[in-house]
Amino acid sequence: MSRPLVTALIDTYNYGHFVEEAIESVLAQDYPSERVEVLVVDDGSTDDTAERVKKYGTRIQYLLKPNGGQGSAFNFGFERAQGEIIAFLDADDYWLPAKISRVVSAFEAHPGTGLVYHRRMELNSATGESGEGDFAECSGYLPKSAAGILAYRVLPTSSLAFNRETLARLMPMPEWIRLQADAYLALLVVFLAPVEAVPETLSVYRLHGKNLYASDNRTTSKAAEHIEMRVKIVKAARDWLAAHDFDLKRAETKAYFEQLSLTLAADQFQIKPPTRLEFFKHLMRRHKLYASQYGWKLRLMNCFNAFAGSLAGYERFRSLHEAEARILSSLKNLGSGHV
Repeated sequence: MSRPLVTALIDTYNYGHFVEEAIESVLAQDYPSERVEVLVVDDGSTDDTAERVKKYGTRIQYLLKPNGGQGSAFNFGFERAQGEIIAFLDADDYWLPAKISRVVSAFEAHPGTGLVYHRRMELNSATGESGEGDFAECSGYLPKSAAGILAYRVLPTSSLAFNRETLARLMPMPEWIRLQADAYLALLVVFLAPVEAVPETLSVYRLHGKNLYASDNRTTSKAAEHIEMRVKIVKAARDWLAAHDFDLKRAETKAYFEQLSLTLAADQFQIKPPTRLEFFKHLMRRHKLYASQYGWKLRLMNCFNAFAGSLAGYERFRSLHEAEARILSSLKNLGSGHV
């Protein structure tokens, strides 16, 4: 039986120095090459991207468009994609060789799945250090329970692969989404179909000075720009659900968007620290949201943390928790024989 056709949709903008590694990682997959379509959507690059991709000839399709942002690049590529499965790849990232075969196997094992996502490695371009990125293994139709929907985490572009029919319901996406278009899709897809998590590291996410998660961007104007875009994306996701007759008053849906709101607030605190009262209210909202998921001891601890946070203030409270996390990490490494 013929394997599904997979479209590898690589979006790029002035990433000529990275794009070849991204393309090579797709061409090196252990999946039948004749069942992989490689689309490189160049969102109006002004660097040497075009020259770098010429050498691949007919092995890829190079699609150049005027600069419009990531949302427009996704739309442009999706309109031309032929695959039954659409797997996204940012040009500054790359896939590991088993990526496509494992993703396809997950779709085949679980018919009706809308999204398959997986673990990623994070590589710091400046230091060469690497480590596992955050990952929550959540599978099934998540909005059927608060526990399921609250455990879900939106992952970056290069960890996401969509069933074409499911993705088509969300496309074309709003083209004002110049950044984090992957978040818009990943936020909404859980309401349209079951998702499947693959607990294997199948991609490498590169941390560098120009992307969202680079540490030196978190307190700059770029961080504020990203947060503002995420606020707009969350609102757009709510509006899409409302326009398509999803019940926003369902307890699970309300919990989902409350969690997103709290995450956005925590990000905003890093740029503009809250007052003690604002921080107390934030911690109490978190306590209320997760109370049903915890035992009484943890609920009591969360209440204590809320009051302690209001007394210590945001900066001191965060410093204490960061120090605690470092100590726990050191003890974990010591216990496993690492130094």
